[in-house]
Amino acid sequence: MYQYQNLEQLHKDLKNGSISCTQLVQQYIQKIKEQQDLNVFLEVFEKSALEQAQQVDTDIQHNRFKPLSGLIVSIKDNLCYRGHECTASSKILKGFVSTYTSTAVQRLIDAGAIIIGRTNCDEFAMGSSNENSAYGVVKNPLNPEYVAGGSSGGSAASLAAHLCMAALGSDTGGSVRQPASFCGVVGLKPTYGCISRWGLIAYASSFDQIGTLTYNIDDASKILSVIAGPDEFDATCAEISVPNYFKELQELSSKKFKIAYFPEAIESDGLNPEIRTSLLNTFENLKKSGHSVEPVHFSLLKYLIPTYYVLTTAEASSNLSRYDGVRYGYRYHDAKDLEEMYKKTRSIGFGTEVKRRILLGTFVLSVGYYDAYYTKAQKVRRLLYNTIKEIFKNYDAILMPTTPSTAFKIGQKTDDPLKLYLEDIYTVLANIVGIPAISVPLGKSSENQMPFGVQVLTDSFEESKLFALAKIITKN
Repeated sequence: MYQYQNLEQLHKDLKNGSISCTQLVQQYIQKIKEQQDLNVFLEVFEKSALEQAQQVDTDIQHNRFKPLSGLIVSIKDNLCYRGHECTASSKILKGFVSTYTSTAVQRLIDAGAIIIGRTNCDEFAMGSSNENSAYGVVKNPLNPEYVAGGSSGGSAASLAAHLCMAALGSDTGGSVRQPASFCGVVGLKPTYGCISRWGLIAYASSFDQIGTLTYNIDDASKILSVIAGPDEFDATCAEISVPNYFKELQELSSKKFKIAYFPEAIESDGLNPEIRTSLLNTFENLKKSGHSVEPVHFSLLKYLIPTYYVLTTAEASSNLSRYDGVRYGYRYHDAKDLEEMYKKTRSIGFGTEVKRRILLGTFVLSVGYYDAYYTKAQKVRRLLYNTIKEIFKNYDAILMPTTPSTAFKIGQKTDDPLKLYLEDIYTVLANIVGIPAISVPLGKSSENQMPFGVQVLTDSFEESKLFALAKIITKN
């Protein structure tokens, strides 16, 4: 079976006729069926994927080649795709069929990509291990005893298991980058507003951003050039022109970057010693290559998790109020009155973690606590934003660990939500202040042979610089 990890090689083989797109899709569908025990896919779009493949083959026969022709992509189960089920891995949306296609997915299709299926995720993207899905845990293909990470664990695992060539996920506080680190792939969270959120089921609207998972940085840059850009259906989408990220990445390949890192992040007791050592080695390698790497003190690190969870749970409390059993999804039918129908629908339809976050969010928005929690968190968010923007006046990028540890065993942290929340300590910053970040594989733990990544952050809409530095790191 062909296992493509590079879009360029795929296009060469399609053009010279060594394989057809239809054959390729059939092979991937067969492999997905063989790997069902990993619980990666909730549904394979066999009929529509083969139809798209046939169209790509026809286009190639007529010398019509598109930027992503033949690229087989999985999509997270919170991205709408017309005529296909979309549940956010929640019982409350079981059976809901999308009536329209999200902008990001449509742009992939228009560019010749093939949507192979929807992947499992933490319910409503709330989680760091993909153990919160109503449809079971996603197993890490590198070792099925371990989690794949979350919330886009199914998307990352679909790549690690070679069940697709690229994947779309969503990143609210690290939900693309953390599973990318756990599964040894590249995970990109672009600038807030770079990609339209139209058709993405909302968790926390001012944090959510669609991201990509790929085997390499070149493919990530090519996909972003296709799916980024203004959208009349999303008022939060930036009205800026989309560059050719792949071309700009190449132009920046010889640039010498000025890089900052936070000693507080590197010296944290919670950081795995092997990850710390690998990061310090990376800093030294970059210096030897002519780049500047300097420590910048960041005293606000301890405020990241509290700020993130106060604000995101508040937004989740508002966003998830629409799931009431009246219009779509699950409904409790034996209620005596409307109030009981609401209560029972939500109590049965939502999972434990989702209910926990709704309650937290409702509490911080309640009378008497709004100013003490929500207003204060918004002030800290502004302080964090100003601090990071000041750093970028003097530095091209910031380097951080992606995760404090490698993937952990399934069930190891489910009894303590706080431990799981702390898994996001290094990733939430990018979402709080809206800047882009990418996780690239850095090494493997000698203890369990599971991978871990390093995270690159740049200023808003400087994705080309982000890609260039990430590629330099992977070559060193």
